[in-house]
Amino acid sequence: MKLKEIYELAVKLGMEADPRGKKEAENVLARTREKYEKMKEEEKEFFDLEKLTNPYSDTRILWGDPELKVTGVLSGIDLEAEEALLADRLNQGGEGINLLLAHHPEGKALAALPDVMLMQADLWHKQGVPINIGDVLIDRRVKEVFRHLLPLNHRRAVDVARLLNLAFMSVHTPADNLVTSYLQKLFDKKKPYALKDIVEELKKISEYKAAAKEGVGPTILVGDENKRSGRIMVDMTGGTEGPEEIMEKLADAGVGTLVGMHMGDKLRKKAEEHHINVVIAGHVASDAIGLNLFLDKLEEKGLKILTCSGLDRVSRLSGGE
Repeated sequence: MKLKEIYELAVKLGMEADPRGKKEAENVLARTREKYEKMKEEEKEFFDLEKLTNPYSDTRILWGDPELKVTGVLSGIDLEAEEALLADRLNQGGEGINLLLAHHPEGKALAALPDVMLMQADLWHKQGVPINIGDVLIDRRVKEVFRHLLPLNHRRAVDVARLLNLAFMSVHTPADNLVTSYLQKLFDKKKPYALKDIVEELKKISEYKAAAKEGVGPTILVGDENKRSGRIMVDMTGGTEGPEEIMEKLADAGVGTLVGMHMGDKLRKKAEEHHINVVIAGHVASDAIGLNLFLDKLEEKGLKILTCSGLDRVSRLSGGE
């Protein structure tokens, strides 16, 4: 596969699994194009043209010729300078790696992470939160995350890849969409009665089972094992954590349990205050499921894939877990 084909496949799969629905993802692209066409020429110079075909700002080719024929992939949850050096060392042994495929964004994809957070308002709206309220709440949180990311030296890992002549790309929200869809379908089918049933279902999944054996498996963060689940919302996409104020709105909308990757103390306290149960499936393990679902598609194309940085390769090509 060419590098651009891997990138285009990530966007395609992300849109197909988008919890907002593919149509809404397409609407985002249409609105972006309309905005671009109204820009002055001097404004267009600084516009990221990828936004016209890719609704996920945190998923980008960070370095490399899009026409590059990929011969080998090193993939992981976080790929930074040390993983780029690892790839170079492995190549000295003949591995033939010429693409670093990360989950978490680096470079311009990290700088643009706040943009993708806007989708959270639509996800809350699907649960019953008025869109006007969601828009206001996520706008505040987007600005907070933007201020946090602004001073970072986001190009460090990209520069190392460039000097080592390794192509580099990130697949963030598309992979998160894949794991969100995967788990939401599971819970909609299984309808776990209590929180302990949610944890039991999660521990049947290879990545979560392995994480549990390492002491970082699925855990109940708010509530106890016998509490009834109510309506379950899988909350694993949209860039990063949302605003703490959303807990009250989700409770009012009838959400009983959130199943997420992680949750900070401010959000946890708000969940407790508004009686929303929270099950933390695990950050790295959840990311690994999403990335593995994507890597399955690359493996089908015959690509050689090595993994590191928290990612154990689990294939679902045969239909197994």
